[in-house]
Amino acid sequence: MMILIDSHILLWRVDRTIRRLDDSVEAILDDPDLRVVVSAASLWELAIKANKGKLKLPDSFRDKIDVAGFEVLPVTAEHALAVAALPKLHGDPFDRMLVAQAKLERLTLMTRDARLAQYGVAIQLV
Repeated sequence: MMILIDSHILLWRVDRTIRRLDDSVEAILDDPDLRVVVSAASLWELAIKANKGKLKLPDSFRDKIDVAGFEVLPVTAEHALAVAALPKLHGDPFDRMLVAQAKLERLTLMTRDARLAQYGVAIQLV
């Protein structure tokens, strides 16, 4: 099984000074039979927010992603074009990209945003 984690889950997992994930979510992410992927779009989103001063990325952020055992899922042309086929249920372009990636790659999307379930993708709410 593969799970695509939303940007906030990535940040909360790798920055242990922010403790927002409960033990059940930590257990899911620690499951050795589960492949956890992070979209390059989420990294872009977090970088933009860091540049605007809305958050501070942890030192060696990219290395921490690797240490956590997470794989980075690139954004492909197919992913980008799939966004156009999504209904206009949600305005956030980064969340829409995650939905498109989850649909095309048949991934479960782990997020706190219950509205994303309206797209018909598998959702793991936290």
